[in-house]
Amino acid sequence: MNVEELWKIPVTLAGTVVRLEPMTTAHVSGLSVAGKDAPIWKYMLYGDLTNQDSMSAWVDELLLRQAADTDLPFTVIHLASGRVAGATRFMEIRPPHRSLEIGGTWYALEFQRTAVNTECKYLMLKYAFEELNCIRVQFKADARNERSIRAIERLGAVQEGVLRNHYVLPDGTFRDSIYFSILDREWPGVKRRLEEKLKK
Repeated sequence: MNVEELWKIPVTLAGTVVRLEPMTTAHVSGLSVAGKDAPIWKYMLYGDLTNQDSMSAWVDELLLRQAADTDLPFTVIHLASGRVAGATRFMEIRPPHRSLEIGGTWYALEFQRTAVNTECKYLMLKYAFEELNCIRVQFKADARNERSIRAIERLGAVQEGVLRNHYVLPDGTFRDSIYFSILDREWPGVKRRLEEKLKK
């Protein structure tokens, strides 16, 4: 199997805090429980996913994107509790340009500001740079979402710029998006810092 074929294959990424499983419709119930609190969705592009019907439709949409080879969605399992903690994915997948985006990330309120996000990002970045041979991994955030912006900065990602009026949100609000990236030559330093954080 060549590297480009790897980009299309769902993979399980396991650490000591979380396991990232390829998303399936079997995860809808657990994702619905994890996503039941409205504050989770304040800055997300999807609107309110606090009920099972909306969550099911969202999962179906992501699986269609996976079938089109643009996204690889993961359900995040918290290992100590065995519960669904949230979701994340590889998106904007562009094998010819050896780049992708890590995004669409959300967690149940109780798993926010824990090691869950740090290990998720570590596992995904490690796979992207060391298995897929990426030269660039990008992130974006709503310019109003200070928590998300700070979390991306803590990874060691470099801010690149702002796309103004980038999206129209479900409530009609215009969203500016801040873009960040990590390049392959920056990955060793980012990896070292993340591993140090995970030891604490």
